[in-house]
Amino acid sequence: MVERISTRKREPEPAENLYEQSMRAVNENLRQRMEGKVIVKWDEGQFEQGRMGFAKYLLHRKDWDKVGTPGWHIFINRIRTHGGLHNHQGGLVIYVLEGEGYSTVDGVRYDWEAGDLVVLPIKPDGVDHQHFNTDPNKPAEWIAFVFYPMWEAVGVGMVQKQEHPDWAKGK
Repeated sequence: MVERISTRKREPEPAENLYEQSMRAVNENLRQRMEGKVIVKWDEGQFEQGRMGFAKYLLHRKDWDKVGTPGWHIFINRIRTHGGLHNHQGGLVIYVLEGEGYSTVDGVRYDWEAGDLVVLPIKPDGVDHQHFNTDPNKPAEWIAFVFYPMWEAVGVGMVQKQEHPDWAKGK
C-alpha cells in the first residue's frame, strides 16, 4: 500500500471591497478620537510671523492625526498695529483675549475689546477683512476657531490682498 501525503494550501483571503475599506477607515477614525490628545499645551508651539500676522498655531492640519477632535484650525493672533488684508468665505469665530481694536469687514468698521466675540459671516464671494489694534502701547490678542470640514463644504478660498507690514520687512 502506498502512503499518500497531501498538503493543502491556504486559500487566499477575499479582496477587501470598498465597504470593508470604508468600515476600516471609520473604525480607525473612531480609535483616533478615543485615543487622541485631549490637552494641547501652550508651549508646544511658538509665535511666527506670516503674511497674515504674528500668530501661534495651537491646532493645525498637521496635528489632526494626534488629537481627539480633528478638523479644527485654532490659532492666536497678536496684533501690534494691524494684520494683513485678506478674503475668504467667512464662517469663523474670533474671541478677543486682550486689548482693543477693530476689524473692517467688507469696508465696515467693527470695534472690539477683550471678551468680545467676532463672527465673520459666510458669503459666497467671501468677505474682505482686516484686524487693527488701537493701543500703540499694548498688542491686542485674539484666538480664532475654524472648523475645516464646514469651511471646505462652503468652498473656502483664501486670497491675500495685503501682507502684514512685518512680513514685508523680513523678506
